Amino acid sequence: MSKEKIAVVTDSTAYIPAELIEKYQIHVVPLSVIIDGVSYKEEVELQTADFYKKIKETDSFPTSSQPAPGDFISLFHSLKEEGYNKVISVHLTSGISGTYQNAVSAGASVDGIDVIGVDSGLACMAQGTLAITAAKMAMEGKTTKEILNHIEMMKNSMDAYFMVDDLNNLQRGGRLTGAQAIIGSLLQIKPILHFQDKQIVLFEKVRTQKKALKRIEEILEKAVQNNEAEEAYVIHGNAPEKGQQWLEELQKQFPTVEFHLSYFGPVIGTHLGEGALGLTWSVK
Repeated sequence: MSKEKIAVVTDSTAYIPAELIEKYQIHVVPLSVIIDGVSYKEEVELQTADFYKKIKETDSFPTSSQPAPGDFISLFHSLKEEGYNKVISVHLTSGISGTYQNAVSAGASVDGIDVIGVDSGLACMAQGTLAITAAKMAMEGKTTKEILNHIEMMKNSMDAYFMVDDLNNLQRGGRLTGAQAIIGSLLQIKPILHFQDKQIVLFEKVRTQKKALKRIEEILEKAVQNNEAEEAYVIHGNAPEKGQQWLEELQKQFPTVEFHLSYFGPVIGTHLGEGALGLTWSVK
């Protein structure tokens, strides 16, 4: 059997820092965000800080779109030409986007390279962590099977919870049922959301942001006790100070966990809105 040469592909909603993309040679296919009828490839044609500025200046609600199958086909062809014969393609949950399906169908149409799709069931650095781990393991010479087994184990321990300032974005973007959003705005509650069966669902309703963060900390505490949280990311929607402050509090409470700060970029920010805060964790 020929030696495997494995490439790792993900999409831009992983929001992996540029230095890690370079270090681990991860290939990123961007999603797009559409503002006032103009489409921008996130993190390529529109940086996150500019996105949050732009949406303040527009009355129309931004929307997002997945990469076209052709974007994946051309990438897989060029990887084949570079001598890769395997691709592990890690994507945004199929419950809220067709990106994963487009990657898989594109992979099936390119001969001579074996594309294995991984539906993260999540987004942002929860998805990013899987891609980084896969790329590290590929560099260490691990086989496709070893990598897939390991990231499957990580997925089983992985969890993500987030809290939004305003449910209207999720409601308007069709990513949460309207009834829940209306109840939220009437009662001025701070809903805690999470991913369940690849969808964004309401986890619990709490009255204040402080209580919401406290509740997420309680869930993390259980995960730490069950040895299911070795690394964690605090994720913010254009609120770095708020994110950093929470990270520092968490680091004191959970000294065994390695915490990092990340962000909701344009596509996910379109649905969660400014001021959202999230926490995701997994084993390494």
